[in-house]
Amino acid sequence: MVEKRKKIGFIGLGVMGRPMALNLLKAGYPMIVWNRTKSKMKPLLDAGAEGANSPREVAEKSDVVITMVTDSPDVEEVVLGPNGVIHGAHSGLIVIDMSTISPTVARKVAKKLAEKGVKMLDAPVSGGEIGAIKGTLSIMVGGPKETFEECLPILKVLGKRITYMGPSGMGQTTKLCNQVICALNIQAVCEGLILGAKAGLDLRKLLDVVTAGAAGSWMLSNLGPKMIERDFKPGFKIRHQLKDLRLVLSFASELKLPLPGTALVQQMLRAVEAEGLGEKGTQAAIVAMEKLAGMMLSGEKPLEKEMGD
Repeated sequence: MVEKRKKIGFIGLGVMGRPMALNLLKAGYPMIVWNRTKSKMKPLLDAGAEGANSPREVAEKSDVVITMVTDSPDVEEVVLGPNGVIHGAHSGLIVIDMSTISPTVARKVAKKLAEKGVKMLDAPVSGGEIGAIKGTLSIMVGGPKETFEECLPILKVLGKRITYMGPSGMGQTTKLCNQVICALNIQAVCEGLILGAKAGLDLRKLLDVVTAGAAGSWMLSNLGPKMIERDFKPGFKIRHQLKDLRLVLSFASELKLPLPGTALVQQMLRAVEAEGLGEKGTQAAIVAMEKLAGMMLSGEKPLEKEMGD
């Protein structure tokens, strides 16, 4: 396909970005990569990608630049900063930001790029590290419809469900809605399990029953067993969830919209972070409920300070 001849620049080779970039390489896309921590480029260079010295160089040598970084300021830095993508702008260049950032910032960056003739899609993802590795991410996209259609073959390498949500910023808005639902769902799992533990239920039997009924969810099926087993290995870190909820509440403030449940979960996760567990997976949210309940899911007393390994 003609689209497979597009050269892709990939910026941000962390937990999500690295497997996404590798999947594009395996699909036959020529690639140039850049990462702030240079050592993280090595797996891509070993797989056949070209290395760049700056985001500007990535843009100069690419048809499509994908960014996958941590937060709104990081996107602004790699795209609009002194040595950013915008300074390597050329005719036909497309930027796809797949980070989770503020919809307001996404629109600002898209506007600045448009002034240089560069089209942009905001295309955040859901599905975590496993989805990135397997190429089964859910991708929600905002931006010009024709640009979305042009980039669809690229996005199909990365995700299983790709949905066009509307103009610039709507992909990020969709992701923030997703994060609200995820966070409240995690809190619901925590409260259901701690109630069961306090009442003396067999928690594995409880999970078997409720996952098969109306309470069933991805969070319950995947994080519930990890909470019981005390497996806090991160798929999605507490600190990243906190960042996303900060974006949610800031955006809700712009809209003058109250989100009381989201605010509560943010504070519960902040309490978990205060226990030294910010680098653990979101299933570690159970620690806050255990502290409030004065008991662990196992029935034991909670530890005074539960630091990660």
